[in-house]
Amino acid sequence: MTMQPNYLIALALGLVALASLLIAGLLIVRIAAARRSDRMLMQALDERALQNAVAAAARGTDGAQGKQSTSAPASGMGGVFERFVHTGVRWLDTPIGRHIVAEEDRRLLEQCGFVDARTRGLFLIARIAGAIVLPLLVGTIASGRIDGQRYVMLVVVAMVCGVMIPKVVLSRRAAARRRGVVDELPMLVDLLRLLQGVGLSLDQSLQVMVNDFRGILPVLSSELEIAQRQFAAGRTREQSLHRLASSYENEDMQAVVRLLIQVDRHGGAVQEPLKQFGDRLRETRRAMLRERIGRMTVKMTGVMILTLLPALMIVTAGPGVLSVSHSLKAMKR
Repeated sequence: MTMQPNYLIALALGLVALASLLIAGLLIVRIAAARRSDRMLMQALDERALQNAVAAAARGTDGAQGKQSTSAPASGMGGVFERFVHTGVRWLDTPIGRHIVAEEDRRLLEQCGFVDARTRGLFLIARIAGAIVLPLLVGTIASGRIDGQRYVMLVVVAMVCGVMIPKVVLSRRAAARRRGVVDELPMLVDLLRLLQGVGLSLDQSLQVMVNDFRGILPVLSSELEIAQRQFAAGRTREQSLHRLASSYENEDMQAVVRLLIQVDRHGGAVQEPLKQFGDRLRETRRAMLRERIGRMTVKMTGVMILTLLPALMIVTAGPGVLSVSHSLKAMKR
């Protein structure tokens, strides 16, 4: 019995489609494995940098008696806290963890200066705990006062609020740090030009800004400290500064990072480019301040109308109104 040509063509096409699906599946598995290995490497580097920082802080502290006195209570609470944190870290790569701590949340954490997997795990646990604790608290308080559908809606709203409160707090902190980056960037460029001008290397200049100018640059000094820690843990200069350039979505910050990477790779005199760049940043800042002053003037117009105009009317028209009222009273008499 001979097979029909159409049947043979359909069978061949089906086999080709099956082979294509198998190849695509293998490629997807390989790409996922590569991404997973990169993520594990980044987490290992972050944990190593964090351990180095903790070890350095421990070496810098003294007072063994204080440590002995606080070791007993800290071990219990610290052990529970560490277990929660490790649980959150294990859940990060699960589908639920990727949904709770999405890319936007990870970007907000980086903007807040939290770059290791430990803080991401803590954020995940905080959102889960908020989604559980706040509805229980609200449900307990409203159990005898609200019944029926309104009670269910109140519990659902409390659950949503419990999930969103950590993100709201994180967003406010990230917004404040973004404003801090914009305000501190001209000072960073000037300090970098000054330190490069006296003969310090790039690593020495960054370390001096981290150690000695933390009060002037509270946000950028902490970011540079993270970059220096990652550089000491084994990353390249470009990899350690990439997060600083990409997290804040600031073009001027990206230009400064590109300049730092170029200096680290090729060297050269950067005093004049930094001077020109600092002048441009100051001009941009002056334009921004003039714009703020213009908006403030418009806002103050409404405030003056609501506050000063009634007082001005009372002062100017008050004596005339009083005299007219006294004249009318005298005519009635």
